[in-house]
Amino acid sequence: MNFSESLKKNQDFQSVYRKGRSYANKLLVMYVLENNMERNRLGISVSKKVGNSVVRHHVTRLVRESYRLQENIFNSGLDIVVIARANAASASYAEIESALLHLGKLHKIIS
Repeated sequence: MNFSESLKKNQDFQSVYRKGRSYANKLLVMYVLENNMERNRLGISVSKKVGNSVVRHHVTRLVRESYRLQENIFNSGLDIVVIARANAASASYAEIESALLHLGKLHKIIS
């Protein structure tokens, strides 16, 4: 990721879950929390309920790539956690990207 880094520590994920705001649609759930840094940190979570490891990794790559290509329109200084729902396993790239942008607009983090 060009401007962003990954959210890796469980403590960071828990902080975003507890203190952040969330919006959801049929494919994704997005939690957002300000991090007082210059760059965004993106965390992606795909539950075992979504499918086997191949399917989960595929969904993770789709979400990461859709964020990477649209990264320049997102505001900076945010911790973003994206959780994939079970419907995301059968979704195309265009549907994932549309869902991600929809949640960004709901959060008002797209400039």
